[in-house]
Amino acid sequence: MSLSTRTPRTYLPKIFWGIILLALAFFFGKTALWENDYYARMEGSERAVATSSRPVEEEEIDETEPTEEEVLNWAANLPANYPAYITIDRLGVVGRQIVPLGIKENGELDTPANLYQVGWYTGSSVPGGGGTLVLDGHNGGPRAFGVLKNMPDMVPGDKIYIENASGEHFTYEVYENKLVPLSEANEYMRIAFSSPVAGKESLSIITCAGEWSEVQYTFLSRQFLRAVRVE
Repeated sequence: MSLSTRTPRTYLPKIFWGIILLALAFFFGKTALWENDYYARMEGSERAVATSSRPVEEEEIDETEPTEEEVLNWAANLPANYPAYITIDRLGVVGRQIVPLGIKENGELDTPANLYQVGWYTGSSVPGGGGTLVLDGHNGGPRAFGVLKNMPDMVPGDKIYIENASGEHFTYEVYENKLVPLSEANEYMRIAFSSPVAGKESLSIITCAGEWSEVQYTFLSRQFLRAVRVE
């Protein structure tokens, strides 16, 4: 009786592919562990963000730019004294819509659903009301930059123009523009609701800024711009 020489050949491919699968499982497991360790070690460090993959806090943001007709008719949907449009020459922002917003269930200031709009907190002052208007907007979305992406570039003296729904125009001049760590942002909100110059009507704008945290899934800073009205 002779032993068949075909038996070893039958099992060799199975053994070979079994080894390959084990090696791949080990590789991807090590990669996942390395990635978690990397983000933990690099938290808050200077990391470039690829323009093709811009981080975003909100899970759903409408990145559809409003049409000229939608923008033109926007003021007709608002009470006459509500802010309707904002123009910031430094940022190339011209006549962007201002959306009335409130507070979210978790107590945070709400943000616009659209990347190209700026939000106005209805609990703050209206233009010409003598108090402080509080606005906010997006840094960026999954595929595009937000309307306030370059707000950190603004400097004292830059002008911000607000038009209310009745067509009145109001001009504000930047007083200060400050980057605040996320851990201090809630406390700084109290300052944002007040004028930097006693007795002067003012405008505060807030947006996300700084490094993106993969662990906290948010930007690690907030940009607070404060401006005062000029006649």
